[in-house]
Amino acid sequence: MKETILALNGGPKVKTTSFGKGQRFGLEEAKELLEALEQNTLFYHFGDKVKQFLKDFNSLYGVRYSVAASSGTAALHVALGAAGVTVGDEVITSPITDQGTVIGILYQNAIPIFADLDPHSYTMTAKSIEKKITSKTKAIIVVHLAGNPCDMDSIMELAKKYSLKVIEDCAQSYMTTYKGRLTGTIGDYGCFSTNDFKHISTGDGGIVTINSGEESDYYTAHAFADKNYQRQETSVVKDLEYLAPNYRMTELQGAVGIGQLKKLKWICTRRNELGERFQQGLSTIKGINPMEVTEGGWCSYWFYMLTLDLEQFSCSREEFSKALAAEGIPNMPGYIPKVLYAQPLFQKKHAYINSHYPFDLGFYDYSLGICPNAENILETAIRLNINEFYTDQDIEDMIAAIDKVTSYYYK
Repeated sequence: MKETILALNGGPKVKTTSFGKGQRFGLEEAKELLEALEQNTLFYHFGDKVKQFLKDFNSLYGVRYSVAASSGTAALHVALGAAGVTVGDEVITSPITDQGTVIGILYQNAIPIFADLDPHSYTMTAKSIEKKITSKTKAIIVVHLAGNPCDMDSIMELAKKYSLKVIEDCAQSYMTTYKGRLTGTIGDYGCFSTNDFKHISTGDGGIVTINSGEESDYYTAHAFADKNYQRQETSVVKDLEYLAPNYRMTELQGAVGIGQLKKLKWICTRRNELGERFQQGLSTIKGINPMEVTEGGWCSYWFYMLTLDLEQFSCSREEFSKALAAEGIPNMPGYIPKVLYAQPLFQKKHAYINSHYPFDLGFYDYSLGICPNAENILETAIRLNINEFYTDQDIEDMIAAIDKVTSYYYK
């Protein structure tokens, strides 16, 4: 037994001070909101705020076209619709992601296919994706989990080989770069979320970048977010060629977004500084596997997730998590409770009530074990918060607490 006395067992806590906090919203957002109200319209087509939000975003990201949406989930659906994904198509994606990544696939009556992950970076790889490609594969949704970019060169080369569309899920990867290029500008489409749990917030909202730079692609995506109404500056055409949802962003969301974008570089730079220091501090602690940032990548650390080498510990992952929390460090075991395909929706193949469609269009295997790396990641992972308002001392306390708990349970 180690001499260390855990706070869980009555010892002193490592973290005795509050984590740094700050105000996300201020006068910048309030000014823009007031101006939005003074327009006497909150509809994006008639107001100026959503237009300005997208103009600012395009300038920041160096893209010609983007489309606003009501959420990150909606943004992904818009990209899928614009990419032509339709009934019976297969879309390959990550098994560790929010369900928002697959909702648009199923609404298009296409089928999500899950590719295994790199065990250290938690990102999709070209090798794992290629194993899942069939004659029905239409697109790949790559997920830049926690702000860590996927190895996009190899994935784009694979997509070109098989003539597949690439959609980047950038909900967690604002300002993340891969070999100097911003995630969301590398694939055919980049999809961003502005819900309240992302780097910037408009309450809810989303953005789709149209990376072909083609005006026709932009108008297709723009219409798909607006019931397929062709709203251009001087005309509105309501001839409906096919089904599309209503995913319009309001002027209030756009107004807040204008203010939030001004802070984005600072937010991501600060998170990177804190995340890199945390990464460095964990690197010498035995039994801890730090998250590996993809080679050539710059991570904006939406959160931090490490994994435990449980064979070297005398405790379970859950016991480690409780002990760390008792030291004053909030955390949670894993990122999501289980890999996405383990959810009842996939196990029972019920996308719609009283129906097995579109799963009954073929044979689809969602049995446990199909993505062993992903399953092992979630069984051994500890997720910790990174926040731009944290102090340097907050990070040092987190490192010290993990070191303390590890030294107690390490065999």
